[in-house]
Amino acid sequence: MGLIHIDLFATLDLVAQAPGTPQEDPEGFPFGGWQAPLFDDTVGKQVGAGMTAMDALLLGRRTYDIFAAHWPNQAGDIAALFNRLPKYVASRGEPSLDWAGSTLLGPDLVSAVRQVRDRHEHVHVIGSLNLVQTLLRERLFDELNLWLFPIVLGVGKKVFDGGAVPANLTLLEPPATSAKGAVLLRYGLGEGVPAVGDMGGRAS
Repeated sequence: MGLIHIDLFATLDLVAQAPGTPQEDPEGFPFGGWQAPLFDDTVGKQVGAGMTAMDALLLGRRTYDIFAAHWPNQAGDIAALFNRLPKYVASRGEPSLDWAGSTLLGPDLVSAVRQVRDRHEHVHVIGSLNLVQTLLRERLFDELNLWLFPIVLGVGKKVFDGGAVPANLTLLEPPATSAKGAVLLRYGLGEGVPAVGDMGGRAS
């Protein structure tokens, strides 16, 4: 069985909508492209390193449409990788998937995602916030790779926007930080649900 990695860029208030460009997801969101002024070489190198073992993409319909309109016309290592990889798309409709290597997942999304995980070693989910909510709710992921950027937006779709269930996460490695204040947190999904306790008596 492989691993499902959720890769997200988010603000401190965990808004992850449209980080790349103003046109990415503009409906009712005035801050499209918020990540661009905060992206630097450190972030770029970490993102690139995270792609080295990637052997499949799992995408929601909106993110797929954005990628399919962009990457086939680009050059470079990331474009070559994305164009070569198999791409699995979650959609409630019947879209025409013209990007080479694309497959529409069946209506039983949970079962279909498990089959994808069984087929590949490292499946990466990029963006795709509606899909992410399902994966969080079903505990159907293995790693959450979360970039946090030092801004607060107050509006927009959030990482844990209706999909979260009680879960334990384990920090897999020390955080990576950039000169512009971004922090990469790599978490693995743990067993069980969060414990509770009493902090009484701990204060000096």
